Amino acid sequence: MIKIRVFHTGSVCVSPALPFGGDNVNPLKLSPLMTRKKDRLWLPVSSYLIEHPKGNILFDCGWHRDMSPEGEFDKQAQIQSLGSRLLYMVNQGKVEKGQTIDEQLLKIGIKPSDLDYVLLSHLDCDHVNGASLVKEAKHMLVSNDELAGSRKKSCKNKIRFQSKWWSDCHLEGFDWNDTEGPFGKAFDLFGDGSVKMIAIPGHSDGLCALKIKNEEGRYVLLFSDGGYADKSWKEMISSGVCNDKEAQKKSLAWIREQSMHEKCVESIANHDADVIPHNICF
Repeated sequence: MIKIRVFHTGSVCVSPALPFGGDNVNPLKLSPLMTRKKDRLWLPVSSYLIEHPKGNILFDCGWHRDMSPEGEFDKQAQIQSLGSRLLYMVNQGKVEKGQTIDEQLLKIGIKPSDLDYVLLSHLDCDHVNGASLVKEAKHMLVSNDELAGSRKKSCKNKIRFQSKWWSDCHLEGFDWNDTEGPFGKAFDLFGDGSVKMIAIPGHSDGLCALKIKNEEGRYVLLFSDGGYADKSWKEMISSGVCNDKEAQKKSLAWIREQSMHEKCVESIANHDADVIPHNICF
């Protein structure tokens, strides 16, 4: 039996153009500050605990407590935590008291040191800002493609990726050892096909989905920011933030195919407002 716990570790406020911008997005539209307040979207920021026979695995980390020291929206605290006023303009967030990933794990009796693996889908702020909260995990992994992409010299990267979020963690890069996925690149964690990080680039260079499969071949797909909701793959709507639009579309088409397969138990986007915290046992 595999158990997956879906957590919401805070929320993020964005312009609708960021998750559902499609092909023609004006960069100015990505900022919620350029969008009427009533039109802005508050979306969940999710993390997942996979209780697997071979170990406890955390997928993504959500926000750090220093984003919202008092559990409320705090502009100055966020700018300091994010390390960029411009990044704050794109990603405004908050995390209520008791909702950071370490706080929620503690409620179910799990300490960071009890985690065998922390797997990072990619290195955007709402996925790794809280990485240091679980730095005592035995292993923290991210694809080498993502590490290389985050180190490219560009104005966008200087704003988008802040290494201070993971600088006090022992972050390990992994290479592909499997050929599943839209680009034939995957990382089989245990070598038995039960837990795979699958390359779905486009949104970022090394973005990964996590596919968890049981002995009967039934699986859960956690596709991170490969899409922002079910409607992303149902209507083939790409997001406004991407490095490679064609790769993003190819990845989204694969997510659609996987999500519609008869053996798919659930397919979940990280920021889907219709997904509530729940447990999946299969």
